Amino acid sequence: MAKTTRQSSEKSVTIHDQKLTRGNGGELHQIADGDTEVLTTAQGGPVADDQNTLKIGERGPTLIEDFHFREKIFHFDHERIPERVVHARGYGAHGFFETYESLAAYTRADIFQRAGEKTPVFVRFSTVAGSKGSFDLARDVRGFAVKFYTQEGNWDLVGNNIPVFFIQDAIKFPDIIHSVKPEPDRAFPQAQSAHDNFWDFISLTPESMHMIMWVMSDRAIPRSFRFMQGFGVHTFRLVNAKDESTFVKFIWKPKLGMQSVVWNEAVKINGADPDFHRRDLWNAIQAGDFPEWELNLQLFDQKFADSFDFDVLDPTKLIPEEILPPVPVGRLVLDRMPDNFFAETEQVAFMTQNVPPGIDFSNDPLLQGRNFSYLDTQLKRLGSPNFTHIPINAPKCPFHHFQQDGHMAMRNPVGRVNYQPNSFGEGPRESPERGFRSFAEAEKGQKVRLRPESFADHYSQARQFFDSQTAPEQRHIAMALTFELSKVETVAIRERMVAHLLNIDEGLAETVADKLGMKELPKPADAAVAPRDDLEPSPALSIIENGPESFAGRKVGVLVSPGADASLLKKLQTAIEKEGAVVEVIALKVGGVEAADGSWIAAKHMIDGGPSVLFDSVALMLSEEGGERLTGEAAARDFVADAFAHCKFIAFTSGSIPLLRKAGVDPEADEGLIELEDPKAVAKFIESCRKLRLWSREMAVKL
Repeated sequence: MAKTTRQSSEKSVTIHDQKLTRGNGGELHQIADGDTEVLTTAQGGPVADDQNTLKIGERGPTLIEDFHFREKIFHFDHERIPERVVHARGYGAHGFFETYESLAAYTRADIFQRAGEKTPVFVRFSTVAGSKGSFDLARDVRGFAVKFYTQEGNWDLVGNNIPVFFIQDAIKFPDIIHSVKPEPDRAFPQAQSAHDNFWDFISLTPESMHMIMWVMSDRAIPRSFRFMQGFGVHTFRLVNAKDESTFVKFIWKPKLGMQSVVWNEAVKINGADPDFHRRDLWNAIQAGDFPEWELNLQLFDQKFADSFDFDVLDPTKLIPEEILPPVPVGRLVLDRMPDNFFAETEQVAFMTQNVPPGIDFSNDPLLQGRNFSYLDTQLKRLGSPNFTHIPINAPKCPFHHFQQDGHMAMRNPVGRVNYQPNSFGEGPRESPERGFRSFAEAEKGQKVRLRPESFADHYSQARQFFDSQTAPEQRHIAMALTFELSKVETVAIRERMVAHLLNIDEGLAETVADKLGMKELPKPADAAVAPRDDLEPSPALSIIENGPESFAGRKVGVLVSPGADASLLKKLQTAIEKEGAVVEVIALKVGGVEAADGSWIAAKHMIDGGPSVLFDSVALMLSEEGGERLTGEAAARDFVADAFAHCKFIAFTSGSIPLLRKAGVDPEADEGLIELEDPKAVAKFIESCRKLRLWSREMAVKL
């Protein structure tokens, strides 16, 4: 009888001492010891290069004949029904874009021709890795996608809140997303990157190091959609009426300034309110506090591109604002929520290839792949080539074409003719003058699969980003890396990551290695290009260095007890609202409390449901009796302890001192604790809140 051994997975078997592997169709193939299975297409064709798309020359455009990339991205685009494969959890709003001045010298795009013109927009914010049911404050990239309904068709500026990306070539997109999604054999972790698969891929992909610095920074845990930047990521082109080209990078800057939370705070927010970002946007727009961003352009020509230290076609690189200052060209205002979430936010279809005449693409290989992929994705998600018939996706300008029929067609050509050319003189015709024209860039080179040498420096800008952060921000990056890698079970993966960090910052690598209990440092990772140490720090890359000048748009949580001073509360509320911020009252019971003067103070939250993590700063307005009583409430103690640990400014009445002490907080610990003794103290509290956080406290807290 044949000697047969079967593994529980039944993916391989041993028959007559021969090791065999079972194919998807059940067939068996012999594998010699030490051999590696050859990667093939779904048709069985061996793959020679799974790292690069086929393009013309080193820096040329991607070729549509690349069947391996087409198959790989096609299958990836169709892996989820019905939610998006990435960016599944999103939230959106309507608004308008107002152009400041004509940009006719740079582009013939209609949206930029007339000063003061307002163009309708729909914006969708999102996380990348989680499912539709995941929480808002995962450590993740945030999508920032804008659909402009211009007079010459829809323009989709599909970007993120981080200006670079993990990979340089779109053929690797399925791999990076597969690695960060829940591990397929166990379906967890959800909406997290702290696991072996993700860090295994990252540690084997040096080009990801710049992006990793951003994702491990506070940029990946924003306080609100309203307080984060947006980027087009790629280099695009503007083309004017003379067919002259100017390269461009798009940057959105929030009017209210940037702000993030700390990791311990994010974890608690997700428990207290997993819809924190959604609720924030909804409440702001419903209150008439319309979020606003300014669109900035980095404009440059081929001469600048050739002189720049890095390749402008490399999506893992950015152009520091100190080298090329962004030019503000218009403002984005969100002023209306959707009437129905599914009909609009869930069904909106963004595609990078949606550009009006006057905006064109560069040969960025990641952008080229996105242009190829998105249409496929919408077909699968929305079930029909007629997804443009859905109102949220339909142009608002006149449109005419011969497309007909298909699943759920809402309109078809009228009359006899549905083709052209025709001899009946019916139907629309192309317009060489008004229509989209690609910039006539000359291309030459062999058909190749390779990565340009100009893309090979993977560490220098990662180092520049880290050097550009303030001391608290650098600590947060180290803490984030330590936390994430502590969840990695495979020691070799941790060591590979520390080896990469040594090429970015030795102190950072040593800190992470020490926290992970590594007895000795590995050798620095081999670098294709030696990391540079002469790049000047870019202050524009720091959130703290670019904080707001006011407390507008923020929220103060006021904890009250029976017997609170209603007059003092009213003065505090008036001052906060004058600043443009919001006050929400918290009490033991959601109904509220009776004040010392017999009036009633209504509360929005009960203490168990209104933790301090939901607010940007807090005030304790407690009577002596109320302060003593709340010392016995765990939720009240946590309210104070968390606010202090998260470096928030805390105002308090004298009756609140027992609660402060019970929570382990010395009322005189630092200047961030302000006793409300008189009206001047209220003004001092408001002035302090404009700083958002007292970062000097962080080292003492050691959270």
